[in-house]
Amino acid sequence: MSQEPVAIIAGGGDMPLRVAAACRATGRPFVVVQLDGFANPADWVGEKTMTFRLGAAGAAFDWLKAAGARQLILVGNVKRPSIFSLRPDAKAAKYLARIGMKAFSGDDSLLSALRQVMREEGFEPMGPTRFLQEAQSPPGLLTRTAPDAGALADIRRGIEVVRAIGATDVGQGAVVQQGLVLAVEAIEGTDAMLARAGGLRREGPGGVLVKLVKPGQDREVDLPALGPRTVEGAIAAGLAGIAFEANGALLMDRDEMVSKADSAGLFLLAIRPDDHVGPEPAGAAT
Repeated sequence: MSQEPVAIIAGGGDMPLRVAAACRATGRPFVVVQLDGFANPADWVGEKTMTFRLGAAGAAFDWLKAAGARQLILVGNVKRPSIFSLRPDAKAAKYLARIGMKAFSGDDSLLSALRQVMREEGFEPMGPTRFLQEAQSPPGLLTRTAPDAGALADIRRGIEVVRAIGATDVGQGAVVQQGLVLAVEAIEGTDAMLARAGGLRREGPGGVLVKLVKPGQDREVDLPALGPRTVEGAIAAGLAGIAFEANGALLMDRDEMVSKADSAGLFLLAIRPDDHVGPEPAGAAT
């Protein structure tokens, strides 16, 4: 593996730390660009790092070039800023002029535009899956509990809904119970959507959270993320289970996710969406 440093563009959460640990394990040097307001500075004490305000892209790119980093890993939780909060430096202002309103429309449009700018600046944007292949799951059931016929029907309905909202670059998830759409994911994120869905729960069998990659989404750089908090939110919302796209989601702390789900009798199912659409439900183990 190349010994030039890889740059971890770090947002919030544990995923940037996991990428750093994987780099250490393989002997790959790295530098860290902490996204101001999202990354936790205490996590990066002792590392070669700079803090990057989202509107100061010019300074960040200059620092990365000086550090010898060409490959960039975008990882961690980041909320898209408003145009009024950016306060762009001179170079960032030029980028924004080229990106235009893509920076303030859907997430995919913004990420696509950012990757274009990075490549034009001589960088190679990458996703965390280059270092965290174990964070993905092939098709199959991860838990002791499996979905019943009603849950499989809700999964099919959820796939239809998530594909529809994903095509308009709105969100990656939906909660369906007994065929009714309780909530769809937008800018609030999965945790907030689950909390909202819990308040709308109907009597009877619990619903299902479905998370998919959006149509046309860059699987290398941007995948849905699920973790123990997702499972906790699904339990609190009274759901029967979670279905997510096989090899199309980042599972944070998979063992803890499975343990929490098994304790609550919740299913976790990695699916190939096309196997679960059509006139008849597909089997739970596909």
